[in-house]
This record gives sequence, structure tokens and C-alpha cells, in this order.
Amino acid sequence: MFVFSKSNVFVLLAGILLLVSCRKGETENSASLDSVSVLSSDVRITKGGTSTVRFITDPPELQFNYHVGASGCCISLGGSPEGFYLAEVSRVGTGIYEATLRDSGGDEAYIDKACIVYSDAGGSVSSNTFTVTRVYTEELADYELTGLPVVYLDTRTPVKSKDIWTEGSVRIDGRESSASMEQVSCSVKGRGNTTWTWPKKPYTVRLEKKREVLGMPEHKRWVLLANFMDRTLMRNIVSMHVGSLLGNLAWTPRCRSVELVMNGKHQGTYLLIEQVRVDGDRVDIGGKDAFMLESDFHYNNKVQWIDHHGSCNNWSYGIPFSVRHPDPDSVSTDQVERIKKYISTVAGALYSDGFEEKYPAYLDVDSFIDYWIAFEVMGNHELQNPGSVFMHKDDGGLLTAGPLWDFDWGVLSYRTSPGAQRGLINDHAIWYDRLFDDPAFRKALKARWEQVLPELRGVPSFIDSQKAALEASAKLNFAMWNPADDASQNGGRIINGDENMSFDAAVERLRSIYIERLDVISASLAAM
Repeated sequence: MFVFSKSNVFVLLAGILLLVSCRKGETENSASLDSVSVLSSDVRITKGGTSTVRFITDPPELQFNYHVGASGCCISLGGSPEGFYLAEVSRVGTGIYEATLRDSGGDEAYIDKACIVYSDAGGSVSSNTFTVTRVYTEELADYELTGLPVVYLDTRTPVKSKDIWTEGSVRIDGRESSASMEQVSCSVKGRGNTTWTWPKKPYTVRLEKKREVLGMPEHKRWVLLANFMDRTLMRNIVSMHVGSLLGNLAWTPRCRSVELVMNGKHQGTYLLIEQVRVDGDRVDIGGKDAFMLESDFHYNNKVQWIDHHGSCNNWSYGIPFSVRHPDPDSVSTDQVERIKKYISTVAGALYSDGFEEKYPAYLDVDSFIDYWIAFEVMGNHELQNPGSVFMHKDDGGLLTAGPLWDFDWGVLSYRTSPGAQRGLINDHAIWYDRLFDDPAFRKALKARWEQVLPELRGVPSFIDSQKAALEASAKLNFAMWNPADDASQNGGRIINGDENMSFDAAVERLRSIYIERLDVISASLAAM
């Protein structure tokens, strides 16, 4: 509560002076610095406590003295605040700084305004103003009370591109569930195809060096999935969990639900997930003839081609492939030709007479079986399109299916795959249309299904645990975002079919469809 007192009168007078001093600073421009911008507009501080304010400088590469208290320090507070002072400034990234404010320890409450001022021999430049409010106890924001870890991501400028990296910094408050991560420099860009066009944006984060994140093995590359269209917020989570139960998939991305606060603003519930990359803790391949491919109907990759053996929904005259490893920016023409030739050889073996005896020399059959099971259980028709379908090969090894990726569109929903209520939906997907012609493949798949079915029947309990973990976060998320807006990308029709449901109803629908899928697949395989 604001307390009227003599000091408050002084605050009002100081506010008037602040407007004058900050505006004056904004009009004065020095040769050494063009601008200073504060990223937070509202700051809370307790009696005798500290709080921080992030600010950025332009040009970012400018070197200057930011050591508070040292002779020649260029950074100070504008507005003459009474209740707090500038205690320290630290550099957290290129052109990104953090000012530590310390409360003066007085007894009265206050609401003060201030700005960051940069001064040197050439003049001064002042930032936009921010408000500092004294609170009696540290008040937690709503998103800090959901129980999920909080990712604080700050960038020099808004992220508006999928191609251009924006410099910034990130830190993670693990709250009560996970280990925290101290603030580190990073770069950020957008990601996705259709998902990038929606208001709640997904991002790729590249840390300055490898870090362990929320218990997941250390790496530089991470993805923040928005799951905008998913009323359950867990389609990707459940899918990755199913993948982790299938031991013939070499690696399945690990993930954690988080709250995202970007440039001081809460963005809702996100999924922090390992990016698909070649690495010892991810897709573990290497050597001259190692590669990773993606089949994707968007066909917008740097190195891509169509193999004319077989077909799929979107490509009746072949199957699209693109190179994900080696790096498309540096892969040689010779490497690409060797990869294309290998894929053509594999596909040629599949679609030739006597194929039953030929293709096992090229395919890791067990991985292709488990990959199919994951797509089929989750009712993901993207194996037919194809979209986000991955394969990889180690030097000297067999072509292996995986990893799993992108399980939010139409998963565990009869809206996009009505046939899933009655039978299989991916028995005619890429290459599987031919594999299912082989009695030995069908026999091996049926045996594997019976082997993993007990594990898969435990997934509804996992769904229940995720519902409990996400409930509080979901309320905040859906107060900001409306999943039904996804209809704008689907001819006016909602995609998953639960976008207008409550969170509880959507999760129950997901759970029921999952259980039904197990029974439908069992019956379909038994009749085969």
C-alpha cells in the first residue's frame, strides 16, 4: 500500500525532476553511445534487500567503465531516488548489463521511479524509466507459483526471424522441482513452419557453451516449443515418454515443461526440449559416411531431393529427403552424392523383386518397428505426409529410424485421423507400405508389440502425473492464448478438436483416445 508521508512528497518532486533529467538525457547524444534501454519497467524490492534491472547498450560492442564506486564509472541512476541506490553493475552478454539495486533500509514504503544514465566526456544518455516498489515481503508472481521451473530469457532486440540469431542471456530458476542454471550468454532465433506464424512463438536457444539444463545432459542447443495449438500442453511430452519406453530407438529427446519469461514478460507454458542434433548425448553417430536425414513435405531445406522409389500422401512420385548432418552449410557435393546414392540403393532394394531377402542388409529393422509403433500409438499421421520424419546412419552402420520429433499436430485426435478409431493409420506410410508386404516384418512387428504393450499400458498414469504438474500453469497459459486460433491455418477448422475444451476435458479426451489406440492396434495386428 502506498503510504503518504513527507518522503512521498519528496518522491513526487523527484518524479518531476526525473522526467526533466531523463528526457534531457534522451535528447543528448554522445559520440560514444547512442542509447541505453531498460528491459524491465517494474521492479520489486524488500527492506534492506536487492533487486536487479537488465539494460542493453547500443552499440553493443562499446567498452566502458561500469564498476560502481570506481573513479570514472560511466553508469549511474537518474531521477534521484531516495529509497534505494545503485550497488553494482555486471556484464552478462555483449551489450547486456545487469544493475543491482539495494534498498536503503528506511521504514517507510515507497514507489520510486528512476532511469539508467550513461555519462562520459562527450555527454550523457538516459534510458527509459522504470518503477521500483518497496514490498514488505518478497511477492512471487503467479507464474512463480505454478511449481514449474521458470526460464528467464532476455534479448537485445525482439526475436522476429527464424534465420537471424539475436544475442541475449538466459537463466533458469528450477523452483522446487529441478536444479537452477545461473545466467549465461546465448543467442536466440525463431523456429517452426506453421507454428512460427501463430501468436505464441517457438524459439531455438544456443548457449555460449555446453550446459546441463534441468537435469538433461549438457549441450549448447535447446528448443522452446510453444505448444500453442495443444489444449492439453502434453502431446509432445507423452510422445517423447512413449519413445523413451521403446528401447530400439537410439535416442529420444528429453524435455521439461517450464514457464517462459521473455524480456520481462510472462509468455506462458513452454516445453524446453533437446534439439535434434548429432552429438554423443543425442544422435550419436560419426565418421566419413555418417549422416542424418529428415523427410519433410515443406521441402524448404538447403540440401534436399526426391527419391522416386515409393510414395507418400504429398509426394505420389517419390519421397522427399533433406540432409541434417553433415551441416547443410558445409556438406560437400561428394558427401551429398554418396548419401543420395545410399538412399537410392536402400529404396531400390525395398522395391525390387525378392526384396524380403535384400533390405535387411541396409535397414536397422528393429528401429523401424519401434519408430512405427510410436507414431501408430500416438495416432500421428505425419509418417504418411511425411513431416519431421528422421533417419540416421553411423559410419559403417545400418540406416536407422529416428529420432522422434514434432508430435503436436493431430496426435491422439480423431479430428485429423478419423481412421484411427477403426484401425491402423501408418501401415501405408513411407516405406512401410512395402515393409508390411514382408511376412517376416509383420511377424517381428507383432512380436515386438506384444513385448512392449505392458509398458505402454502404464502411460495413462504418466498422463495423470503430467496433468497434476501442469494444472496451475495451464490456467495462466490459456488466459493469454486461445488454441482455437489455430483454425486460421487449417481452412477455418480447429486442428486437434479439443481447442475449445477445458484443460481437464482435453486431457481426459487424450487419455481415453490413447487407451482406445492400444486396443485398436492390438486387434488390427491380430487380424493381419
